[in-house]
Amino acid sequence: MWEEIERHIQRAGGVPFRLGGRRSVGGGSINQAFCIDDKDSRQQYFVKLNQASQVDMFEAEALGLQELAEARSVRIPQVVCWGAAEGSSYIVLEWIESGRGSASGWMNLGRQLALQHRTTSAKGFGWDRNNTIGSTPQPNPWTRDWAAFFTEHRIDYQLQLARERGTHFPQLKRLFAALPKLLGHAPAASLVHGDLWSGNVGFSVLGEPIIFDPAVYWGDREVDLAMTELFGGFPYGFYEGYREVWPLEPGYAERKVVYNLYHILNHFNLFGGGYRLQAEQMIQQIIR
Repeated sequence: MWEEIERHIQRAGGVPFRLGGRRSVGGGSINQAFCIDDKDSRQQYFVKLNQASQVDMFEAEALGLQELAEARSVRIPQVVCWGAAEGSSYIVLEWIESGRGSASGWMNLGRQLALQHRTTSAKGFGWDRNNTIGSTPQPNPWTRDWAAFFTEHRIDYQLQLARERGTHFPQLKRLFAALPKLLGHAPAASLVHGDLWSGNVGFSVLGEPIIFDPAVYWGDREVDLAMTELFGGFPYGFYEGYREVWPLEPGYAERKVVYNLYHILNHFNLFGGGYRLQAEQMIQQIIR
């Protein structure tokens, strides 16, 4: 497998590459992750591994990173290659030495994300392919109506997965009756990261913001902002920087509960536990 990765890096870069050292690094709960280097140049790369059946997940990640990079706003790790070999799938990315985020760095991230969100699609909401949110499939069929897209392909999709595992949430009729009004604010179809929590944000040694591990699609920009608030929130400067470039619309405080319900339902489907109660509480908050 490592020999195939070595050859693939050579083909992708058009320069010789001989695998030298490799060390395990943090890659989340889904994949194995390594930093590898070239024996001669000491050029480093970031490699994630999974089962061969997950090659489509890595392909979607690679294409999502490339889509984000085309917006030329937040820095995105450069995609080198991806593929499958000897029972494993892999993706190889640029290695970016990590540093610490400063107050100015977080503010710059907010500004840059707002600029990314200014990149919009005339095709509607969705993406050219399905991808994953964590390890859960995420359908992205092109849809003209935002409320219909998020209701069917985000909330209802997760509720269907929950039903398949024997869980039925209460008050769903009232929930689905409330969503068209809550989500009927006619947002632009912005390029969104889709899984923007603190674990998918970093900073270079120069303090430059970086985002990675996306679940890309074209949607309401507020889905990214809502998720930044879900697990502890980002520093205040991030939101200040964002609003400086693109202020939020009235009603965001109500809509963000709907957007974060999607992620809590996904966490319930992945991990169970207390996420069920949290989802029920959010549904009650939405239908009040």
